[in-house]
Amino acid sequence: MTMKTLSLFGGLRKMREFERLQLPFISSLIDFDIIIEIGEAQEQKKLFTPKQLFLLKLGSISTVRRRLARLTQTGIVARRTNTKDQRSDVLTVAPATMKQLERYSVLLCGLLTAP
Repeated sequence: MTMKTLSLFGGLRKMREFERLQLPFISSLIDFDIIIEIGEAQEQKKLFTPKQLFLLKLGSISTVRRRLARLTQTGIVARRTNTKDQRSDVLTVAPATMKQLERYSVLLCGLLTAP
């Protein structure tokens, strides 16, 4: 039982170290939730608007709006005008951020499959 506990917390430590060093733009769980929702829609090749994000109720609308603005200003999330409907914007995860998250995913998969 002790070995299991050590590997569990050792794995959690590796995750947190990676997050602190490689994902400093994620300063809250809401940031992470926003990026995940936008990225999932992007992977599925679906347009994802701020309104859709607000409807998910990840937090209060003002908090999500503020966190989204910060992620956009820092270049983590890209916000561009929808070519099909000029009245709305489309959200995507920036390519550099996608690469960092892919590395994080590889780390997590390795930790989950480790004996």
